[in-house]
Amino acid sequence: MVLETKITKLFGIRHPIIQGGMHYVGYAGLAAAVANAGGLGLVTALTQPTPEALAAEIKKAQGLLKPGCEGAVGVNLTILPMFSEVDYGAFRDVIIDSGVKVVETAGRPPGEFVEAFKQNDMKIIHKCVTTRHAKSAIKMGADAISLDGFECAGHPGEEDIGNMILQAMGARELTVPYVMSGGVGNGRQLAAALTLGASGGG
Repeated sequence: MVLETKITKLFGIRHPIIQGGMHYVGYAGLAAAVANAGGLGLVTALTQPTPEALAAEIKKAQGLLKPGCEGAVGVNLTILPMFSEVDYGAFRDVIIDSGVKVVETAGRPPGEFVEAFKQNDMKIIHKCVTTRHAKSAIKMGADAISLDGFECAGHPGEEDIGNMILQAMGARELTVPYVMSGGVGNGRQLAAALTLGASGGG
């Protein structure tokens, strides 16, 4: 059964499933496998030691896509203030030059990055843990939100809000499509996400 949602339409994917950025997990092989299965697979930028290495990893993921692939490969760029030595501008430019059409941003407010990506006809999904942060990202131009409940884990700035509460808040407060991230591992949990108001799971 194919579930068409606002997220599948926005990102041009078959299934409303997103493999979000995961440090030292989001490599080309995983991102391509998710895309080939019809979801959105994301290469994690900061897992790569340099912008040049990221360019190679994105190219590798794109090379693993099967003919007629109904999903998509994108990139996660997490902007962390404590990583002051990272040349975020160079990573941004590599992402733009790679030809991907979807970027997941996370970390600090992504305004300047969203602007650059949007100028290149890219879609932005911003990962955050509160509807307050989500609404701020939407004002900056985010097209969608990855609303991460406490079940998601491993995300800076966790507010300890579980998805049963957070996703219902998203349905009430957000004006763009969002996905429920954290604790979505099977069809029943995806169905729960959709019932709570999300347009997919991650």
